[in-house]
This record gives sequence, structure tokens and C-alpha cells, in this order.
Amino acid sequence: MARPPRLPRFSYRGCYRYLLTFLTIHRSRLFEDPAAVQQAFEQIHRTAIIERFAILAYCFMPDHLHLVVAGLSFESDLKRFAKLAKQRSGAAHARTRTGRLWQSGYWDTSLRGSADVRQAMKYVMSNPVKAGLVTPGGTYPFAADDAAALGELE
Repeated sequence: MARPPRLPRFSYRGCYRYLLTFLTIHRSRLFEDPAAVQQAFEQIHRTAIIERFAILAYCFMPDHLHLVVAGLSFESDLKRFAKLAKQRSGAAHARTRTGRLWQSGYWDTSLRGSADVRQAMKYVMSNPVKAGLVTPGGTYPFAADDAAALGELE
């Protein structure tokens, strides 16, 4: 996959909100393993804290990850967060399993206003239903949202 282009005149720094998608290497179904999900999430969550991002929603699908994140300070740098989150989770994966975890690059969408953020969160949380991994109203174990955190940011 070619790296998706970033917006040329946008710094990706500050209190902005984004929908991110990271693809596993060769779209391998690595996140069918609960231990792999837990290990990756721990590293991504750790990186979010260090880099000053809130994780508003996430969903580990079998072959990709969706994240809705919000920068918490003027120093919050999305490009740095994405790079370090993938590096740390990929290194943890390499220590306990064989092969790489992520494809290079990632997809990002800049979200404007709380309506866009809520729509992105709904999209992320509905992915397992659309993929037939859980029935409507069912609980998917590898996804969560934090509407309370969004409320604090508004």
C-alpha cells in the first residue's frame, strides 16, 4: 500500500480530532487473537498518554484498527503519535510473535466539530456489526468508546 498523502498545509499539531485506520501487514487476520489485541492496545494507549492524545473510540477488526483520537495540547502531534504507536505496538508484536504487525502508512481523516467526531465514533463502533462479527446490540470484545471523554473535550 502506498502511503496516503497528508494535507500539505496542515501541521497535524494541536487540539484536533482524527479518525485513523492502521492496516495489518498483508491484511493478515492478526487481531482474531485476544492476546495480540491486548498487547497492541497497551502500547497504543501508552503512546497516547505520552503524546497527549485521548482515545475516544477504537475497534480492532481482524485485519485493521480504527481509532478516533483527540489532541489534548498544542504540542499534540498526530504524525508523531501514529508513528510511535505503530512502532511500539509493532515491536511488542515482534518480541512475542513472528513477522511484522503493520503495513506502512495509515489513513487519517481530520474531524471538525463534535458532530463529525460522534459520527466517526458511531462508524468505528458499527464496524463489527457490518462485518458480521457481532449481531446488532451485541458486544464486540475488541472495541470501546469513551463518550464521557468527548463530553469533557467539548
